[in-house]
Amino acid sequence: MTLSQRLANWARMKSPWITLFNSGACNACDIEVIAALTPRFDVERFGILAKGSPRHADILIVTGPVTRKQAPRLRRIWEQMPEPKYVIAMGACGAFGGVFRGLYHVVDGVENVIPVDVFVAGCPPRPDEVINAVVACLGLLKEDLARGGKEWRAKKTKVIERVEAKEGAQPAPAKPSEAST
Repeated sequence: MTLSQRLANWARMKSPWITLFNSGACNACDIEVIAALTPRFDVERFGILAKGSPRHADILIVTGPVTRKQAPRLRRIWEQMPEPKYVIAMGACGAFGGVFRGLYHVVDGVENVIPVDVFVAGCPPRPDEVINAVVACLGLLKEDLARGGKEWRAKKTKVIERVEAKEGAQPAPAKPSEAST
């Protein structure tokens, strides 16, 4: 690893930049993210900064249910982010569609459009849970850097599926986002 790569990785660990994508809903999750950025929670101690451009962000926080109209936009924003990139699906709507699940215009969860690294439960999740999710992404980043990238997590999932198949259990269905990448 070159000096410039080590410096870039150190900067990512010490100052994760986030960007927020609201795909619609009640905006309660957005309010909680904004509350997490206020001085009361002091996220600057972790170096967390909110950026408006996905080209500068390390972590994408997705709130609300993803609609069919928003899905291509979300995918485009995710593709614009530099590697390594991490995604947080926030709240019940972001995780599985919430109260909007099953509607004709809603893709049930963010993981049906892009790969998700961390899920934050709740409706809406508290600001400290948002901070914990960002810190969990930093832990994933550290482990990914130690193992040479995100590929080890995909291999781990395949091993679990093989073990389930040996035991006679039905393997978990492949996520559409994994099949399309």
